[in-house]
Amino acid sequence: MSIALAMVASPQAHELRARGCGALRDAHGLPWVQCLALDDSGRWLTPDEGEAALACDDFRHPYAHAIHRGKPVRLGLGDARSRLDHPDFQGHVSTLPGHLQLEVRPLRAVDGAREWLGVLAFAASETTLGELHDDPGFAHFETLLCHLWARHSRHLDERRQRARLSDSLSKLNDGARRESLSRKLADDILGESATIVSLRQQIVRAAETSLAVLVQGETGSGKDLVAHALHRLSARAGGPFVALNCAAIPETLLESELFGHARGAFSGADKARTGLLGEADGGTLFLDEIGDMPLALQAKLLRVLESGRYRALGESEERRSDLRLVAATHQPLREHIRDGRFRADLFYRLSQFPLTLSALSERREDIAMLAEAFVADFCRREGRDDMGITPAALRLLRERDYPGNVRELKNLIDYACAMTPLGDDIEALHFMPPPAIANQAASAPARMDTAESATSISDLRQALRDYEAWLIRERLSRFDGNRSLAAQSLGLPKRTLAHKCQQLELDAK
Repeated sequence: MSIALAMVASPQAHELRARGCGALRDAHGLPWVQCLALDDSGRWLTPDEGEAALACDDFRHPYAHAIHRGKPVRLGLGDARSRLDHPDFQGHVSTLPGHLQLEVRPLRAVDGAREWLGVLAFAASETTLGELHDDPGFAHFETLLCHLWARHSRHLDERRQRARLSDSLSKLNDGARRESLSRKLADDILGESATIVSLRQQIVRAAETSLAVLVQGETGSGKDLVAHALHRLSARAGGPFVALNCAAIPETLLESELFGHARGAFSGADKARTGLLGEADGGTLFLDEIGDMPLALQAKLLRVLESGRYRALGESEERRSDLRLVAATHQPLREHIRDGRFRADLFYRLSQFPLTLSALSERREDIAMLAEAFVADFCRREGRDDMGITPAALRLLRERDYPGNVRELKNLIDYACAMTPLGDDIEALHFMPPPAIANQAASAPARMDTAESATSISDLRQALRDYEAWLIRERLSRFDGNRSLAAQSLGLPKRTLAHKCQQLELDAK
């Protein structure tokens, strides 16, 4: 009963097997008892002592024979040493006297699927083995061992299944949450191109951390939008968002602006100033155009990032600021490092989580969505009725180069909206000068005999009418008067072109 209670109280399967082997050894005076567990794959038997696992299909040891036969195997140790040459098995029995008998008993669950559990192996004299088999307590012991072992295995499987389910649900919830946040970002960071979708996902990931973020991209690509999004999605969203353009502040004032100063620290410092590092405590500090920061100030900023401490100008005591830094630049910082204009250690400290924004020319498929959003924004700001944008105008925008990226596109749309008459849609001619055809106009001024010079225009509507007439006449001339081809080249239906020819009194075939 004490043996059974000890086995029942075993918290884990390996303790159960150890207690069972000990009880069997003590009760019958067996010199050697071992229990080997079958792993989840059913291919390996592992001793609890931490020894190497033995393959179930390696018949150089008797454990494999017992598993495959499904019944006990008995043989003399002398015979086993001469016939079975598995080194690990030989190590198990090397110290035992050769006159002993070895018995290996396969163990399986007594209920349910009756899955295999492992093997029980022990050595004894032939007489002791006979007495053991005649003892009804041994049969009860083996049944109890198998029952408790199977219960531990099922509980372990259940725990593993629950852990896998919990992990899967956690990953699913994290994935759904991130996807939801990414979709919300689409209201501010517009676009459906692969690069923009990936960028929004990276922003969500970065916002989950406290790592410093370095945003790199061309001028006008939206680096400030990324910085605001990082702050809004982070755990610091309730704290301040403080921004500083390092290129917009004179070098002599930049340190004071960033670190603050005491009263009287320098000429004109008639009162103390906290500085942006102090103002950003508990929130996010956005340093735009970090590439323009002087080298001396870079070293001081690096110390703040590493220690969280800084000293205002004119003060002897250090202050502490808990902030998350987001830096941005359009400059090639690696080249600046080679030229000695930017510190390598600061670069690597800033770029713990680097983000790169694509140029608008690399994601032209987003131009239509951006243009429509900017038109809607203009109408909302200016109180104008909704207006559309013609296919020809969109085609013109897609073909244009944008050295100023999204900012340039927005300014161009605002201008075109302002130039579009009430009730009309934006057409290509409303982009003055139309980017895609300005070069044509400049290269053929003699043919624009109806257009006045820009400095002499006093009637904008008439100037636009004249320019439209010139453009249509030029296209008709190019295609030998073929209105179908001319209309197609301008992105207009043939009927619309015919109507414009009639309105403008053009002599066309």
